[in-house]
Order: sequence, then C-alpha cells, then structure tokens
Amino acid sequence: MQTERLLIILYEASMGVRQIFTDGRPSPDNDPQPWYYGYSTGHWEGDELVVTTTNFRDGEWLDIIGSPLTDAATVTERFRRTSFGRMQIDITVDDPKAYTEPWTVRMNQEIMVDQELIEFVCLENQRFGVAN
Repeated sequence: MQTERLLIILYEASMGVRQIFTDGRPSPDNDPQPWYYGYSTGHWEGDELVVTTTNFRDGEWLDIIGSPLTDAATVTERFRRTSFGRMQIDITVDDPKAYTEPWTVRMNQEIMVDQELIEFVCLENQRFGVAN
C-alpha cells in the first residue's frame, strides 16, 4: 500500500506489517521502543526507492536460518523496477556488532498475478516455554 507519505508492506510470513515513511522525516536517534522490522525511512533517487532502516530490537534474526541482527544495524534497501512485473532489491547490512564489514545481497522479485496473501500463523499449538 502506498501513499505520498507512507509505504506499507504486508508480509505473508508471520503476518508482518512494515511502515516506510517517505515524508522526509529523519530516523529517530533515541527511539525508546525498538522495532522487530526496524524504523524505516525512504526517499526516491531517480527510479530507485532507497530505504534506510535502523532501531532494530537487539538479538533478532535477519533471516529464517538465524543470521544475527543487532540494535546497532543499519539496513539499506534499493528497490528498482527492472521491467513490468519484475523488481530488483539490493540490500546492504551494516551491523558492526554482528559482522566485520557491511555486505550486500541482491533479491529479484516477480509479481504473482491473481494471487492473494495466505494466512501464515506459527502459533497454533505452540508449546515453547509452556510448563508441562
């Protein structure tokens, strides 16, 4: 979902909701409430949407295999539409508490026409931390 001042991404996995503020505000430098998806601000550089995300919760995972992400991280994403139905996203992770130097990965996304988000909940019958 996109307006002039805000972009919202709905993630199928874990039913996540992410806000990217495109109204020119700076990232907070002392946010007392860290975010699972971080605090994201974005701006346009030509045909690329550049998103900077900070203020992550400490000790989170960057991906499903457990790559670490800390409260010191800055993640920069560059979204670019390469052709109709295709988008390229370059993601740079700069997290001096978890990695010796920044690194970048490229993701290529394709539109899935006539598809809907699937409900994805991992909590049903969840027993972690429950005493027997």
